[in-house]
Amino acid sequence: MPPGGIVRLRVEPDIFEHSFRNGFHDGTSSIRFCFYYTAENAVFHRPQPPGPVQSGPIFAECERKRLKAGIPDLYSRQFQEARMKYSVTAAAAALLSAAVFAGAGAALDPARVEVTGVTDRDPLSYRAGETIIFEIRTDYGGQKAEGDYFLAWERSGDDGRTERGRERVSARPLVLRTSLDRPGFVRITATLLDAGGKPLPTRNNWGQPMNCGFEGGAGVEPDKLAGLPEIADFDAFWRRQKARLAAVPLKYRLEQQTSPLKNVTVYAATVDCAGPRPVTGYLTVPAGARKRSLPVRAVFAGYGVEKQNPPQQGPEDCIVFHVNAHGFELNRDADYYAGFARAIESNGFSYAFDPKQNADPERAYFNGMALRVLRSLEFLKALPEWDGVRLEVAGGSQGGLQAIWGAGLDPDVTGCKADIPWCCDLAGAAKLGRLNGWHPEYRRPLDYYDAVNHAKRIRCPVEITRAGLGDYTCAPSGVAILYNSIESPKKITWVQGSTHGYMPKNPQRIVREK
Repeated sequence: MPPGGIVRLRVEPDIFEHSFRNGFHDGTSSIRFCFYYTAENAVFHRPQPPGPVQSGPIFAECERKRLKAGIPDLYSRQFQEARMKYSVTAAAAALLSAAVFAGAGAALDPARVEVTGVTDRDPLSYRAGETIIFEIRTDYGGQKAEGDYFLAWERSGDDGRTERGRERVSARPLVLRTSLDRPGFVRITATLLDAGGKPLPTRNNWGQPMNCGFEGGAGVEPDKLAGLPEIADFDAFWRRQKARLAAVPLKYRLEQQTSPLKNVTVYAATVDCAGPRPVTGYLTVPAGARKRSLPVRAVFAGYGVEKQNPPQQGPEDCIVFHVNAHGFELNRDADYYAGFARAIESNGFSYAFDPKQNADPERAYFNGMALRVLRSLEFLKALPEWDGVRLEVAGGSQGGLQAIWGAGLDPDVTGCKADIPWCCDLAGAAKLGRLNGWHPEYRRPLDYYDAVNHAKRIRCPVEITRAGLGDYTCAPSGVAILYNSIESPKKITWVQGSTHGYMPKNPQRIVREK
């Protein structure tokens, strides 16, 4: 590099090379450190790092090099949610110090690019047949784009209709007009492409790779949406499950954990339960808590089979039970959790996704999970420090589903907060032609676990803290039906441009409350 030249270096962990089954990590992992470097013109001198190297694509101003290191105990979701940071190794430092640049060309840094979309009015206010207008803008974040960029857009919806197009990005917004002839949702995606037709890669809020673009939508008369009539013996089925649970005495074991917290004590908790495994999780109790003095809260976990670590923080005015979904043992090594993940697969499917297993509601994986939800609440109510009144449930995604189960099945629950709740309106795609979310293939016995049917029985205030108009893991139509089914005080916050794992920087939020 010429004297006085400028080189920008950026290092990120890359999680592309995980082994996945049915969309989720199966326990086999590696991590690659990616080195992004930019010089003053487009000529690159390519340093050769030690060890195996796989050439990466050139992202306009950036070229990517990868060092691969096997890390068998790394779970992708754990990595994403913990925002884990890795230091550059000596070998990586040697690679960087060996880099020689003659300069770099001007191009886009995808991390600074934002594609946003808005509708011509409140996106949940449209009537059937009305024109819905989307304006989609591309902001390069102060960068000058060399060459043409394009937006490849797609319109889909609960009417089964799909349209696609491609438009050159300009100072003017991309304007799309559409409509829907029935209650439901329209989905709009717009992906930013370079002149060669390649998407610009970026990362979502969990650190997962995604394409730079917009994913959002609009609702047409969402307050009129409803699911299928519920299964006739829903209440009788759950009376039987509660009887099974009652046959197992409520016994629990608490083991105090080493913790940096000064005013909160952390315990590993194991609670006997009906079904294949006990309830396990971490309990935080404010130091010096008196009998019958505190509210209690159960917080349920999202999808996955990651090692659960003791919480590093806890409130000083509430007892909190962090419940894992599976009842696995705590404080084990990585091999145990990898083996556990394999053990709970069924017929080649990730847990809860086997259609044959789901054809029997008492064999379905959700059955044991729901029993553990109920027993976790019984455990909290048995603690001498509980004030006898305040019992809250909370969780996101699969944790949101479990929170809804808890609030619907236990009348003692006094508050429920569910973020991007999963498994709402499971029959909607198969039976009613709605856009599908990511969930088990529909079987009628899954209706016993559909969040919509449990929501009808909730009597406490419920807040759906986020519902993404671009989230097609938990499709907007299902979340709307969930909200419509709640008869107690309720609140929902819709977020334009939000997917399951992505929140825009300054999103449009639409709040409904009754």
